[in-house]
Amino acid sequence: MRVVSTLQGDTVDLICLRYFSFTGGVTEQVMDLNPHLVGYDLVLPTGVDIQLPDAPERTQKQVIQLWT
Repeated sequence: MRVVSTLQGDTVDLICLRYFSFTGGVTEQVMDLNPHLVGYDLVLPTGVDIQLPDAPERTQKQVIQLWT
């Protein structure tokens, strides 16, 4: 598990995008690992330590075809 510190203007999804190149599914994992983030606003203060999951897998959403 990796621990990173927030930079000015960071949000949880921006951190996920920076370190994993995607946000789907991993944002929820980060929030589960870091319950202390619930008390903050959307934009996190600088210097907050956040644990990141080791290697989250990118989830594939099911595609529904409406017309043929």
